[in-house]
Amino acid sequence: MNFFFRPLLCLLLGLVFASTANAENMKKIGNLDVHYMAIGATFLTPEIAKAYGIERSRYNGLVNISVLDNSQKNTPAKTVVMMGKARNDLGQIKSLEFREVKEGMAVYYLAQIKYSHEETIHFDIDIIDGSEKHKIKFSQKFYVD
Repeated sequence: MNFFFRPLLCLLLGLVFASTANAENMKKIGNLDVHYMAIGATFLTPEIAKAYGIERSRYNGLVNISVLDNSQKNTPAKTVVMMGKARNDLGQIKSLEFREVKEGMAVYYLAQIKYSHEETIHFDIDIIDGSEKHKIKFSQKFYVD
């Protein structure tokens, strides 16, 4: 595993599980456990942002989604097709371009989103698992630091 991937994986998983413990940022959809979060890109170190091609800016957010197969022992990561849109309170819609990242047994999907100070973004995500299509929706308020 590349030197830069381990810190990102640890950071993202730590944030997912910390967020899950506090805000339950996980949804069970059939045989899938979908963990999701949206954070300001400045939470990433410059080295990790560079390694993943993520624009680290006060006005740039990162959406991270991982999908686990809860029908199998140890709930392994699941490869799916991820698409989505983001909408702010003014009704402006932005398409999300997810990039699949694989690190060992982990699989997660990253997308970037621009935002303004104290802007709430509403996410509408489609997860395609073979012939099944699932949706998750969540909102995140972003702050410029």
